[in-house]
Amino acid sequence: MSNQNSVIAFYDERMLAHEPDIEVPFLPGRMDTRIRSLLSGLGVPWKYPEHPARLTAIRHFLELEPVTGVTFEAGVAATREELARVHTLSYLDSIYQLRGKSAWLDVDTTAVSPGSVEAAEVAAGTAIAAVEAVVKGRAESSFALVRPPGHHAEPVRARGFCLFNNVAVAAAHAHLALGCERVMIVDWDAHHGNGTQDIFWADPDVLLVDIHRASPFYPGTGSLEEVGVGLGEGTNVNVPMPADAGDAAYLKAFREILVPAAEWFRPDLILVSAGFDPHSHDLALNVSYDGFAAMTGILQSLARQQCGGRLVFVLEGGYNLVSLSRGVRSVLRVLAGEAPPEPGLRGMAEVEAAAAFHRSAFVTEPEASAAPPDAGRDCQGKHRP
Repeated sequence: MSNQNSVIAFYDERMLAHEPDIEVPFLPGRMDTRIRSLLSGLGVPWKYPEHPARLTAIRHFLELEPVTGVTFEAGVAATREELARVHTLSYLDSIYQLRGKSAWLDVDTTAVSPGSVEAAEVAAGTAIAAVEAVVKGRAESSFALVRPPGHHAEPVRARGFCLFNNVAVAAAHAHLALGCERVMIVDWDAHHGNGTQDIFWADPDVLLVDIHRASPFYPGTGSLEEVGVGLGEGTNVNVPMPADAGDAAYLKAFREILVPAAEWFRPDLILVSAGFDPHSHDLALNVSYDGFAAMTGILQSLARQQCGGRLVFVLEGGYNLVSLSRGVRSVLRVLAGEAPPEPGLRGMAEVEAAAAFHRSAFVTEPEASAAPPDAGRDCQGKHRP
């Protein structure tokens, strides 16, 4: 049994080797020609948005402002067998053949560099390591700080900067290797987790609750009506949001949809596809740091009620380095025992203190309650009617 509020964050520098660079030659072909034509039409310099600084910014910020109770461990690489639980062997072979090469994988500009395949193996394996740490009782919760992200990767193709579906690989490992009969995945990334949905579309043992910005926002999937099929019907729950949705909408979705779904499903483990692009800095939605903390508090409470506190976060998107690193820290602080603040209340205490300080200046003393000499005159000194 793990200690309450014990947290392990997983970080591995091998994931920094994924660094597509359009200034170097890619494998030639129609895909390369088409994408370079699209990029040249932008009229501005373009760099690969999912870059190594996403991880180093988080690590450096946590070194500058460490969270008491959080320990760090290195990750591991996923095996072919572990990846094949959610991806086809033909797809894995196509990715392995790109080891040491630079190439485009789709028109969404998903690409690989010479170090990308190993980085993606480590990302998926690190998600597994984070699950094992929690299920085996070494920590109550964990956070896999990984890249490339995973929730867009489908069984047969890479999409949206994702090569292997890290959270799906971790969920399948928990179910098939660690004895977790029911696994819940919460995806709060701004983009719908189309790959995770596809992988578990007919699986009654995995509950996916995905809160995201609605179509036509990328990838365009995730409507209310997409609920799964067969035995898995009802275990796929989508909550599409408008562009300006923020803390209040997300917390309402958590309390009125996610919590009842979890209580019905009774998971043995809760996984979180944690993207931080819902923050306003990423211009997709309007969730605050306090909002991320509050959502974490709800999930932590739910995990303690349903599955012995077993709660694992896996990093997805978030491309503004400030909101990404601060968002991660806001989650870790709650996991480590800090009470989550109520969103929207920051500054209220200061305003109340300022009001108390200034209030006496605007109150007329009882004995001086008579109207001042110029009362009833307008700004030019004339009597008002």
